[in-house]
Amino acid sequence: MKLPPLQIGDLKADIPIIQGGMGVGISRSSLASAVANCGGVGTISGVQIGFDEPDFETNTFNANIRALNKHIKKAKQESKRGIIAVNFMVAMNDYDKYVKSAVDAGADLIVSGAGLPTALPKIVEGSKVKIAPIVSSPKAASVICKMWDKHHGRIPDLIVVEGPEAGGHLGFKAEQVKGSHEELSDILTGVLTAIKPFEEKHGVKIPVVCGGGVFYGKDIAKYIKLGASGVQMATRFIATEECDANLNYKNVYVNCKEDDIKIVKSPVGMPGRAISNKFVQSNDKNITITKCYNCLKPCNPKDTPYCISKALINAVNGNVDEALLFTGAKSYKIDKIVKVKELINELISDAECEF
Repeated sequence: MKLPPLQIGDLKADIPIIQGGMGVGISRSSLASAVANCGGVGTISGVQIGFDEPDFETNTFNANIRALNKHIKKAKQESKRGIIAVNFMVAMNDYDKYVKSAVDAGADLIVSGAGLPTALPKIVEGSKVKIAPIVSSPKAASVICKMWDKHHGRIPDLIVVEGPEAGGHLGFKAEQVKGSHEELSDILTGVLTAIKPFEEKHGVKIPVVCGGGVFYGKDIAKYIKLGASGVQMATRFIATEECDANLNYKNVYVNCKEDDIKIVKSPVGMPGRAISNKFVQSNDKNITITKCYNCLKPCNPKDTPYCISKALINAVNGNVDEALLFTGAKSYKIDKIVKVKELINELISDAECEF
């Protein structure tokens, strides 16, 4: 059976795969446009996107806004009929300004997590852009739908359900992602039940996609059979030629072993999943912070053990020994670098064999 398209309002992705946003700089216009050209949803990460602009150190906000506009427009130009999303963390400083800038630059979809995006409908009001919260529980999905319905008279155009096997910052407590944990399939079915009253009230279907440990085509088929409209995959797209990161960074994932993947504590207090390296293994990361990039609201440079922006910028630039290497739980299964089209064709073929 042919995989169904992913319908997001009046937007249609021919294949039901959203490439997840990866920052800093891992998914910008090159990766996002390649995925969109293959019929999926390509996602640009809006976190410190201007890290390589000449004035990033002295004028961080303006550098980020300039780069955000540049990469959205470039991705749209290089994927004429594709869908380009931008991922923003609610915890970002100047969140509303970044979202507005992305809307003005022509983004098709705003995906937002790391906090409840309660103000997102107001920020995009008057535009055609679609909006999607990232949730990690049925309760979070219900709370967002209820708040958006009550205060803005609308519900999400899409919901992304992220499970505990995802990479980067996780919407779970540390103990929930170590050892046994709730299955993504259970969270998905719970979310589908939780949003039904809002779908019925508004007379529309809210497409739900799920991510976190989705690696093979058979995983895509599994979640669609359970009621998902598609999947979100991030780590799998790192080992592609079009991924925006340095080759040294990509090769870490190709060579990664299962035992290399650890749960770490971010400087902002959130648990995260990363590949162990010299940086992670060091027990004393009280690095003197000489420059604050004002990136996340919970971060206080006076008491944070290291600068997460600097650690992630080191990653994208290929300085992998001094970097924080966020990853999904299945990255150890990656064994080579391929073209995006080759990867997507493999995923589609494998998924369709499951129906």
